[in-house]
Amino acid sequence: MLHDSPSTFGSSLRVITFGESHGVAVGAVLDGVKPGLPFDLAAIQSELDLRRPGQNDLATPRQERDLVQVLSGVFDGRTTGHPIALVVFNEGQQPKDYAAIKDIFRPGHADITYDRKYGLRDYRGGGRASGRETLARVASGAWAKQQLTPLGVSIKSFNREIAGIPCENFVWDFVSKNPLRVCDPDVYPAQRNAVEAARDAKDSVGGIAEIHIFGLPFGLGDPVFSKLDAMLAYACMSVGGIKGVEFGSGFDSARMRGSQHNDSITTGDFNSNNSGGVLGGISNGDTVVLRLAVKPTSSIGLKQRTINQNGQETEIEIAGRHDPCIAPRLLPVAEAMCALAIYDAWLTQSELMPKSIPAVDGYDWSWVEKILSGLEFNVE
Repeated sequence: MLHDSPSTFGSSLRVITFGESHGVAVGAVLDGVKPGLPFDLAAIQSELDLRRPGQNDLATPRQERDLVQVLSGVFDGRTTGHPIALVVFNEGQQPKDYAAIKDIFRPGHADITYDRKYGLRDYRGGGRASGRETLARVASGAWAKQQLTPLGVSIKSFNREIAGIPCENFVWDFVSKNPLRVCDPDVYPAQRNAVEAARDAKDSVGGIAEIHIFGLPFGLGDPVFSKLDAMLAYACMSVGGIKGVEFGSGFDSARMRGSQHNDSITTGDFNSNNSGGVLGGISNGDTVVLRLAVKPTSSIGLKQRTINQNGQETEIEIAGRHDPCIAPRLLPVAEAMCALAIYDAWLTQSELMPKSIPAVDGYDWSWVEKILSGLEFNVE
């Protein structure tokens, strides 16, 4: 995955995010966009609404409308081929919440590493290390989703586990009906109780998110360092709060035999999906399945031991408005990063493929034709 700077993601489609938690605005610039592609601002806003704080009693009470605006690159509902600039102006900042700890390093945050690396840090919510930066990713990923939809690709996510309590059943329709976005209505009460208990104790809990990517053809991703699963892992691990990634059977594969783990191949399909939809770093036509370990929210109200900027030991209690579990609000961020990685791989594949496709008996090249024709996305 090529990038020009620490704030740039992508190769064929380059996304640059900008802004700080308590600055004027947060946003993104998309470069490498083809002209004439459809642009649906309302769909982007819908994705941002899923990430927005203050949605329910299990999330931070901080109120931000997160209204996205387009500054450039779009005319009459279509892209112009020039960089698209998306911006959300910050509202509801309360920097006074951080005044008492401006000279103290918060455990679990990037305070001490930013200070040691750069010699300065934005103590008001963490600056670029703040979770608020992720709204720029969501806005960019929402546009990438719009381009993937006509190609038959869709991305869905849910939380497989909260506070160490795993879902035992899988009900897609339940995910959108509960604030934790978990998939098991029978286990949900216990998961909710665990989050509430952590909140009341001024503590936090983590979770395991799961993302399914449907409709990918054979052939996305390239050896050796541009494997599709490597690009997806890179994309997701760039999100603050994610501490691990696994595909398919993941870490369980270490406890399996080859005869159990290998996905038997039948005519047109696989009998299982332990590979997670990727073989040799290349999509195999099956659903891509990955799971993300989401750490507990770092900002908690309990007393913790730390040091100040002078190296003196002290204690800290973090005030302010924080989520007792960030896993629900992280889902649209993870989907967005997967969408950006997939769309970037799709565009890269299109650039690498020959313009004339050789005929091979018994092999369906229609997916390649779809990639090539999909460059302009002239879909009504």
